[in-house]
Amino acid sequence: MNTSITDIEKKVLSVIQHGMPVSLSPYADMASEAGIETEELLSVLRRWQQEGKLRRTGAIVNHFKVGLSAAVMVVWNVPAEKIDEIGALFAGFKEVSHAYQRPASESWPFNLYTMVHGETSEQVLATAEEMSKASGISDYRQLKTIKELKKVAPTYV
Repeated sequence: MNTSITDIEKKVLSVIQHGMPVSLSPYADMASEAGIETEELLSVLRRWQQEGKLRRTGAIVNHFKVGLSAAVMVVWNVPAEKIDEIGALFAGFKEVSHAYQRPASESWPFNLYTMVHGETSEQVLATAEEMSKASGISDYRQLKTIKELKKVAPTYV
């Protein structure tokens, strides 16, 4: 893997590390900010993805700003042979923003994690119950946020 970085790549990195602008044309806006053409920015991103330097791009939604002020992390103890099936089922719930697998241990048997959002705590808990009924998985826990830490994206250039 080539680890050197060109001047254009530095410009692209400089704009993408601050996140996508809230816009109808985020890539065009980032390219403009970098002083390059949109296709050039997209070409760098595609190449980085092919080289394994970039895994994916996507927007991060501020759930509070869209009216979803309640959320809970629900962890599930899912049989290993059903993890893909149940993960896909849970990811299909519109209230779920994250569904991912983590290794279980003797002291912590939960291997599937979902972030469930809603307008109220009651809605969130009702969604978790619906997920349980739909999947047949009754061994789960709801992990409520006690304190949210400041989230700061890394900067590289």
